[in-house]
Amino acid sequence: MKWLCYSVFLLFALPAPAQTFIDSAQLMKDVRTLSADKMEGRKTGTRGSRMAQFYILDRFKKIGISAYHNTYEYPFYFQEGDKKIMGTNLYGYIPGKLSTVMVISAHYDHLGNSKTSGADTIFNGADDNASGIGGLLAIASYFKKHPPRYTLIFAAFDGEEEGLQGAKAFVAQPPVPLTQIRQNINMDMIAHNDKNELYVCGTQQFPDLKKYTDEVASRSSVKLIAGHDKPESGTDDWTKQSDQYEFFKQKIPFLYFGVEDHPDYHRVTDEYSRINHSFYYRAVQAVLEVVKKLDSDMPENKYSGARTM
Repeated sequence: MKWLCYSVFLLFALPAPAQTFIDSAQLMKDVRTLSADKMEGRKTGTRGSRMAQFYILDRFKKIGISAYHNTYEYPFYFQEGDKKIMGTNLYGYIPGKLSTVMVISAHYDHLGNSKTSGADTIFNGADDNASGIGGLLAIASYFKKHPPRYTLIFAAFDGEEEGLQGAKAFVAQPPVPLTQIRQNINMDMIAHNDKNELYVCGTQQFPDLKKYTDEVASRSSVKLIAGHDKPESGTDDWTKQSDQYEFFKQKIPFLYFGVEDHPDYHRVTDEYSRINHSFYYRAVQAVLEVVKKLDSDMPENKYSGARTM
């Protein structure tokens, strides 16, 4: 309890940059709620997943994100063994001055409940990836109050843990033509790191993006490090390891924000109490600053100089 009180004190004592405001209490509430036991690990197609959807839908409405076709809910189906599973992507948009789009994404699903004997069988997925959804909602809240230049789609993907199924469904039936999508910003695990390190992956494939991330890194209170995107590095290359890969396959530039694996990764110990609260707040600030920089300075024309895998 002493540690928790101290971390909360640090969180609220940290000064935010003058140009950015994130509601830290709401940010923590979003992660705490989505990673609670009652969400049952948010496995695709389960009751816990539906409960998480209800929470995210309510937050979309309260923020004021606009819906395509009068709905935020987009079901899709995929095969898992001999079972057909229904997933549900949730997305809406904040209109900008341009019809060209940036997609801000994070997956909300996790591994569910192991249903084995023991004191704790629920994979709560606080860092993976309630943290990404919390960041997505915080960024949406900012841009609702500060209208963007680009139109911003906020996509909460389902089925990432089942093989990027939600992202595959999104690019197969996007709400706007793929040619209108200029950039994907994906967040997956951004709340648990003891070294104050947040990685941004994608500047190897899209070198023109590095000037934006470098500028933010130079003034960020987290160590924003470009990396984990070299094809020759094998499993250390994160390009294919989260939803941004489906955008990359469509030749859409991406930046993926995440931390390196930690002892709680894909374990029942990935709980709200284990995330680094002050780091998480500052990591979301850093991602928001990158999105703001891209929104204000990135050319509208689609990037065509991607390096191949």
